[in-house]
Amino acid sequence: MTRLDDILAYADAQLDQSLGRLFELIRIPSVSTEPEYAGDCQRAAEWLAVQLAEIGMDASVRPTQGHPMVVGHGPAVPGPHVLFYGHYDVQPVDPLNLWNTPPFEPSLAPQPDGETYILGRGASDDKGQLLTFIEACRAWKAVTGSLPIRVSMLFEGEEEAGSPSLGPFLEANAEDLKADTILVCDTDMWDRETPAITTMWRGFVSEEFEVTTADRDLHSGMFGSAARNAVQLIGTIIGKLRNDDGSVAIPGFYDGVTELPEANRKEWERLPFDPEKFLGDVGLSIPAGEAGRSVLEQVWARPTAEVHGVWGGYAGDGFKTVIPAKAGAKISFRLVAGQDPERIRKIFRDFVTALIPADCSVTFKSYAAAGAQTMPLDGKLLNKARTALTEEWQRETALAGTGGSIPILGEFKQRLGMDSLLIGFARFDNRIHSPNEKYDLSSFHRGIRSWVRILHAFSE
Repeated sequence: MTRLDDILAYADAQLDQSLGRLFELIRIPSVSTEPEYAGDCQRAAEWLAVQLAEIGMDASVRPTQGHPMVVGHGPAVPGPHVLFYGHYDVQPVDPLNLWNTPPFEPSLAPQPDGETYILGRGASDDKGQLLTFIEACRAWKAVTGSLPIRVSMLFEGEEEAGSPSLGPFLEANAEDLKADTILVCDTDMWDRETPAITTMWRGFVSEEFEVTTADRDLHSGMFGSAARNAVQLIGTIIGKLRNDDGSVAIPGFYDGVTELPEANRKEWERLPFDPEKFLGDVGLSIPAGEAGRSVLEQVWARPTAEVHGVWGGYAGDGFKTVIPAKAGAKISFRLVAGQDPERIRKIFRDFVTALIPADCSVTFKSYAAAGAQTMPLDGKLLNKARTALTEEWQRETALAGTGGSIPILGEFKQRLGMDSLLIGFARFDNRIHSPNEKYDLSSFHRGIRSWVRILHAFSE
């Protein structure tokens, strides 16, 4: 047997112990958004620091304005230096009555297909995911006495609350956290048997606006047609956001947007993706994005404008014939490389303002924004990781995009100047953020094995 075989065999033999540690972490109700759990967030951070110390790391719990960070550094050895990121905080469990088992009492649930579910809040997002990496490092340490490359780790406790302390912490500790790349294990596999590396993710801008017409709601019989209707005005603005071909109609919106690189297009064409099933699974059949673009392009590589909520007028039971004086909407934009979030915010506001009649007014409220990022497909570490994953899963690793946005990656790029490598073992049905969250035992087990192989590949 080779050294790699010995480490994989150790990880297999120690799976029950690894699972026991995951259960310990899940039992800590580290809900970051609810103040009464602040002590539990501290406890989770301290628990993780102990785990890092056990595998030979110089580990510490670092205070922030919010929940603490955990930082660990392994010894300096030849080869690349990686910083592994994860988060120990979890979403609230409400509504509690929809859980089949207590959310902070983890359990195993065998399934008819032979899979076993690890049940509990945080099992997938992100406690099970981050422990796959720690347990892989533990296996390396147990078998060889050391890690094959320089490894640092950073765990935060506010990811589910928008990571308010992360940017300042990275800024203040930039030299301490500098590495060659950041590893993030908070993403999905392509399907149940196919590993994936996420190489493209979109940015976003979120806006709320409210229009005011008259100084009060008006009787429609007395003022109908003569007085401006705020709900109709909102409808006009929203109706002008998109062209008939599905593209966004805001002037200048596509400035800086480039075509999908041919290398990405070829990777996506070989993915086992069925656009009809993708839409059919949610009861739809006609793509609504830009005409002439594939569904994967629409959801991964093209910018969007979406309406999330509209209010105004009378919506109660019965009927009230008023002309509403106020109405509003919440809008978000998913962005791609080449689009600056603050510029998009400005041109959206300019677009809306130009549609407001002279005797009416509009106010805006800003929400979060983040830029898009794309990883080059020819990266040395990316391709080593891809080969290692393919060897473990015996399926060609998918190089995928995601339509979602990951603001923390922008912080890493801006504050540390580092690119991120996204490798996760969650599955789409893990019910993260929902009742009955689960993580497949096979994902946990083979996630550990995958990281063992990746660390080995990086060391060669």
